[in-house]
Amino acid sequence: MKMVLGLLFMAKKKKKTLEESVMLIQQGDQFLLNELIASYKPFIAKTVSSVCKRYIHETDDEFSIGLIAFNEAIEKYLPERGKSLLSFAEVLIRRRVIDYIRKQTKHQHISYDFNNTAHDDESPGTIIVNELSYEEYKKKTEEEVRKEEIVHFQALLRTFDLSFNDLVDHSPKHADARKNAIMVAKILAENEELQKLLLEKKRLPIKQLEEMVDVSRKTIERNRKYIIAIALILLNDYLYLKDYIKGVLEI
Repeated sequence: MKMVLGLLFMAKKKKKTLEESVMLIQQGDQFLLNELIASYKPFIAKTVSSVCKRYIHETDDEFSIGLIAFNEAIEKYLPERGKSLLSFAEVLIRRRVIDYIRKQTKHQHISYDFNNTAHDDESPGTIIVNELSYEEYKKKTEEEVRKEEIVHFQALLRTFDLSFNDLVDHSPKHADARKNAIMVAKILAENEELQKLLLEKKRLPIKQLEEMVDVSRKTIERNRKYIIAIALILLNDYLYLKDYIKGVLEI
């Protein structure tokens, strides 16, 4: 009897997964939110440090930006999109810190020492360096984020039995056809019911789409793989891949 009670107690005390905790937080558990953020401060500091190329203290402005971004990731996280919370949070933290650095450079010349040494030429906490170094740093950071997006997108495509080669082979050849396919993908991405069908069934809900767009079933089927890929880009937090879609629409 004692053993049974012990097992029941252990079951009740079983640690929640990170994603389960996030679901509870999104339902309003403020205590769990504070607890989670406190637990993941080292993760936030490490992510911010990797962007800034220097050790980050909790008193640094960049760390505060990282905290806000982590909280934003918790609020916006959707497990059905196929990305772990930490993966999503890392991308979001990087982007928010990069945005912060860009804004700072509008008011002063800022860059970072790539040997991980900060120079305080004016006052504590102020980093003064030349513009050229910052531009090199910015390009390097953007390349890293772009690579991360591509790696994640490739993995997501594989869950739909797709690859980049498929997209090259099945991409619409004419600009009008590409725009129509992207339009269909946008309608899919903006409709919760269609989103669910796509992500759960791992296939394009052609019948439902046919009723919602002014495009023939044959055209939707012919561009099926391309439409799925574009919808997945729109449903995820892909900064650079979304720029690609904008570029296609401007052609």
